[in-house]
Amino acid sequence: MQEMLTLNAKEQRRLQVLNVLEGGEVRMAAAAELIGVSVRQVRRLRAAYRQEGAAGLAHGNRGRRPHNVLDEAVGRQVVTLARGRFRGVNQQHLTELLQEEEQLWLSRSTVRRILLRAGIGSPRTRRPPRHRSRRERMPREGMLLQVDGSPHDWLEGRGPRVCLVGAIDDATSQVPYALFREQEDSRGYLMVLRHIVETKGIPLSVYHDRHMIFVLPRKETESIEEQLAGKRARTQVGRALWELGIESISADSPEAKGRIERLWRTFQDRLVSELRLANARTMDEANLVLRRFLPRYNRRFVVPAAEIESAYRTVAAGLDLSRVFCLKHERTVGRDNVVTLSGRRFQVLPMPGRSSYARARVEVHERLDGSFAIYHGDTRLTTTAAPPEARSLRMQHGQGPVRDSTPQKASTSPGIRATPQSGPHTIAPHKPAPTHPWRVAYQPRQRRERTLSLTT
Repeated sequence: MQEMLTLNAKEQRRLQVLNVLEGGEVRMAAAAELIGVSVRQVRRLRAAYRQEGAAGLAHGNRGRRPHNVLDEAVGRQVVTLARGRFRGVNQQHLTELLQEEEQLWLSRSTVRRILLRAGIGSPRTRRPPRHRSRRERMPREGMLLQVDGSPHDWLEGRGPRVCLVGAIDDATSQVPYALFREQEDSRGYLMVLRHIVETKGIPLSVYHDRHMIFVLPRKETESIEEQLAGKRARTQVGRALWELGIESISADSPEAKGRIERLWRTFQDRLVSELRLANARTMDEANLVLRRFLPRYNRRFVVPAAEIESAYRTVAAGLDLSRVFCLKHERTVGRDNVVTLSGRRFQVLPMPGRSSYARARVEVHERLDGSFAIYHGDTRLTTTAAPPEARSLRMQHGQGPVRDSTPQKASTSPGIRATPQSGPHTIAPHKPAPTHPWRVAYQPRQRRERTLSLTT
């Protein structure tokens, strides 16, 4: 029983030309031109046709297994990983993870073909493209850093909701530093900026949104001090940028700082998958994963700058970064040489040349490591913990405000009512009447008159 052979359109055309050639109707050169091969190749085809017939025109690899065909076991392994451990990872990221962790060296197109054949689409839904013009990158590294915070469910419900604070270089797309915080706050931005200054240098400018962490709201009325000074006060982060000579640029829309917005979109895809694979449940565990993730991300996505020279400025010798990257608060020293800040009391000790700083204006530095320092001008004052006040001691023991336990007589003055005492240390609450000025002062005149008429 002979095996059936089906020729494709190309091979059928060659068969027709060879039949005409065998009949002597055309010459060898004309047959080569009709087939689109050389005369030498026509001779080979005619020899195979005379020996094997039409089967000699079929390609020799027909029916053979290609040497580079993907093993079915490898395909099943990729599908199993995509549906299990690497579930939700995009196709390009999955290709890299297969190479790094499973030693499966497959191309992205191969992984995509395997997933589509198994009915697994890409987890990322791409929005339809819109026309917009991008500005040119800065020519040098360090000329412009874009900073922002991204509150997101990074731990996917395994832990608390945290915020990722970081920066990206406009010239190279390098992420010099980022860290997870409980929320987007000034302390987090100061920690990011200090790490960048210590490891790379001082950038020329920083691009940010109009968050109150960077600039005060435009509609907020100026204080008396600001009116006398003729300029708006600076925030903690804005003050640190000003002290280092870094230009602070505010963006009026998210699209204006699109580079870091696209960075967060990439992180919310790749980094979330990395955190899931590491089973991170706390903010500290997430920061450990982030420390391992950033070098690999930079190797994959950093682009070379147009100019090799770096624009980062070196830190001046003798500059104490702890005095720059901190939270500064102005306070007035009490008559007992005690400075109070957020419930903490600091006793200022005598210094050489000055025994008392009572009523002096000082600056309290709340550092990033949790310590405090008090400065009077450029002089750091020597301080120690001040003894707690009597009120604090009573509150520690669960006692309320102490009152005279002697029973009070009812007052005969009009409009004043005696307050009954239920104990030596408690005061019975007093509820003002509906006609009390505290209750009716904010009401419109018609409503107030109606209320008074109803009560009388």
